[in-house]
Amino acid sequence: MLWAIICQYGQLDFAKMPKLDKFDIAILNCLQEDARATNVEIAEKVNLSPSPCLRRIRNLEKSGLLRGYRADIDRKEAGLGLTVFVELKVGHHSKENSEAQQAALLAIPEVVACHLISGTADFLAEVVVEDLAAYEKVMSEKLLVLPGVVDLRSNFAIRTLKTNGALKLPQPV
Repeated sequence: MLWAIICQYGQLDFAKMPKLDKFDIAILNCLQEDARATNVEIAEKVNLSPSPCLRRIRNLEKSGLLRGYRADIDRKEAGLGLTVFVELKVGHHSKENSEAQQAALLAIPEVVACHLISGTADFLAEVVVEDLAAYEKVMSEKLLVLPGVVDLRSNFAIRTLKTNGALKLPQPV
């Protein structure tokens, strides 16, 4: 199934972002449920005619709130049976170091999600690979050599219960 990617990474341009009303939220919920739905199907579900529905979808895309569409691939069926959550701690904090670390993390294809966090670590990266040997290679050749990394902690997922869940969107006031 395809899912709409809504504000997964990056910054929104709030100046361009439309004020969401009940129709926009209904459209986004429909797209999260089935991003392959046609405009006519979405319009019918949200009680709009197709033309204004399509205009709203285009406005959501243009604003950056609706960032795109992608296939939801079963990791295990694709041969990617290991998910690892990696906590990375850096030694020297500066804007330049942080930007370099972020760019380096985003360039690693095995990192499917990454967050700047507070607490004992600075970054939390979700790494998806084939197996333990593949993770060892990613860890030693890509993660441990990141600029300024002084500590790395790996947490292995035993079983994945949910990935790419739909966002519970706020209701309009």
